[in-house]
Amino acid sequence: MTDPLIPEQPNATPESAVTENQAAAPVNNAANATKKVAKEDASASPGWERATLEKLVFASLTEQRHARRWRNFVRLAWLTFFVLTAWVLISRNGPSQDASTPHTAVVEIKGEIASGADASAELIVVALRGAFEDEGAQAVVLLINSPGGSPVQAGIINDEIKRLKAKHKKPVYAVVEESCASAAYYIAVAADKIFVDKASIVGSIGVLMDGFGFTGLMDKLGVERRLMTAGENKGFLDPFSPQTEKQRAFAQTMLDQIHKQFIDVVKAGRGSRLKETPETFSGLFWSGQQAIELGLADQLGNLDFVAREVVKAEEIIDYTRRENVAERLVKRFGASIGAGAVHAIQSIPAVR
Repeated sequence: MTDPLIPEQPNATPESAVTENQAAAPVNNAANATKKVAKEDASASPGWERATLEKLVFASLTEQRHARRWRNFVRLAWLTFFVLTAWVLISRNGPSQDASTPHTAVVEIKGEIASGADASAELIVVALRGAFEDEGAQAVVLLINSPGGSPVQAGIINDEIKRLKAKHKKPVYAVVEESCASAAYYIAVAADKIFVDKASIVGSIGVLMDGFGFTGLMDKLGVERRLMTAGENKGFLDPFSPQTEKQRAFAQTMLDQIHKQFIDVVKAGRGSRLKETPETFSGLFWSGQQAIELGLADQLGNLDFVAREVVKAEEIIDYTRRENVAERLVKRFGASIGAGAVHAIQSIPAVR
């Protein structure tokens, strides 16, 4: 029954509802179309999962192949770098100029004179032999800048210089830069003449053995040293054990003997030029000017002066032998086998 106060509305859809239905229709149609296509594709390609998996596998293999190629490239680059570095270092070990033309051969003696160092007898002797054997070398110059080192290494070099001089009949000159002390001077006296700068440090003709003693400190701290040896004097250089007068006298006798060997070499090398005083062999060192006055050196002059005015061959060729990276690696590998023994030997105070 119809309310007479409310007018009867026509049976029709509201305008807003019609608009919403019309806007949603395309979206629903698109979704339905996508589902339909997917179903058709699935029905048309029953192995689509396998195809997708194959694509993933091939993509992974391609990525691995690229990574492997990159690793190989990096390794090849490093190998090339090391080869070039080794070649450069090896090429520096010998003369880089034509050794057949007249020239002044130079062998550097720099730094500590010790086994395994750049100024070791092993490297210097090889360089000296190369310098003496080249026909173009008019003379050999020892370019020295060293505070000293091992008397054993210095003795080997001194003996080899004298042997090569007698064999090849070539003069040898020593040119001192900053210092030529102790074992370095031991080597220099094998030269026919020694040239210095007026401010060079020359001399220190002596021998020392250094170390420490901690026995008094150990007593104060209440530390007991437990050292067992087979042999009465086996541990007399142990810094934690007291030193007896007998042991001190033994060490002093050895040092005096090595000192006398040093003195004999200096006297033989300098001859009548040496103006010996009570201080000459005391271990003191002097300036280059004082060394000339004492007969420890001959005159002022540097490398260029000697090559130009003394040797009369201005072209200078460096024969210095330097240990390259490959040799050092090999030596370190070999040394690692006996590291324990080497450590024990190095603990003994050095004689210089």
